[in-house]
Amino acid sequence: MFRTLGGGDLTTNRANRAHPHAVAELCEEGSRLYADALRTGRVARSAVESAPCLVEFALLHPDPDDPEWLRPTPPALALAQRLNPIEHEIAERRRVSVQLSEVFEPFMALSVQTATHADSITVLEGGARINTALNLATSQCQSEVLTIQPSGNRPERSLTQGLERDRPLIDRGVRIRTLYQHTARYSPEKLAYTARLSDGKAEYRTIDEVVDRLIICDETVAFVPAREDQQVALELRHPGLVRYLIKVFEFLWDRAVPLSTGAPYETAADGITEIQHSIAKLLVEGHVDEAIARRLGMNVRTCRAHIAKLAALLGSGSRAQLGFLIAQSGILGQDTDG
Repeated sequence: MFRTLGGGDLTTNRANRAHPHAVAELCEEGSRLYADALRTGRVARSAVESAPCLVEFALLHPDPDDPEWLRPTPPALALAQRLNPIEHEIAERRRVSVQLSEVFEPFMALSVQTATHADSITVLEGGARINTALNLATSQCQSEVLTIQPSGNRPERSLTQGLERDRPLIDRGVRIRTLYQHTARYSPEKLAYTARLSDGKAEYRTIDEVVDRLIICDETVAFVPAREDQQVALELRHPGLVRYLIKVFEFLWDRAVPLSTGAPYETAADGITEIQHSIAKLLVEGHVDEAIARRLGMNVRTCRAHIAKLAALLGSGSRAQLGFLIAQSGILGQDTDG
């Protein structure tokens, strides 16, 4: 037979390629044959053809007195042969770890001394990295999560991710407060989502206009978008920034309407609804239809329908005249904060 450098013959090595596994995962047949060899002192070479791994891993070796037989390597010796290189590698890695720690120790101390506020801002690029950071922050949250979620057609997958993230929080006793725009009241998906979580620990309110998306965990970390497509976010851990964002949230929360109290779009005595008051205010400020729709969480068609109703109520024949009539009508002087 042709011997190879690995200690087995050519036939054995060919068979082992079709019988692959690590020595730590010794196959059932190999275990049985090795145990038999230890009990009897040897095993026929022909008997181990179904388990070439035994020769490959040097658990069996040729009998010097009879080439048709194989003798077992003592388990303690076989184990030592496998452990020695591993222990050597562990020792070497420990040595390198100590060496690296010694090299970086002065820089770590310098970093602490010269830390700036920029260290508290992390840029997260890509949905996967953003979700990973959010999942970590919420998993560590112990008391309260504050969120502002602008209305929009969030995909089913996004709502499912939110449910998977929020449900464990509530189960741990964490309080959740979420702000939506009023238009969320007409979204079956949003209503179904909030219904599944509204059990005392989750509160939902709506307001006519909100700032961009915001998530705050335990007054320690906040997440805000850094790009319109929601693919870049900022993770903020500076205490001053987080406190400021909490104040913004509380300012809006105090002026918002609980989702459970019914629709806030009741028609006032002048025939103009609350949402139309909000649209009128933005029109006078010079915003175009698309910007108004985005800020109020509605589609452009709905926004233009409300503008047309305003124009009809005020007797306007043009967009420019509508702005003038809104300013002259005094409707913006009414309390529209809710």
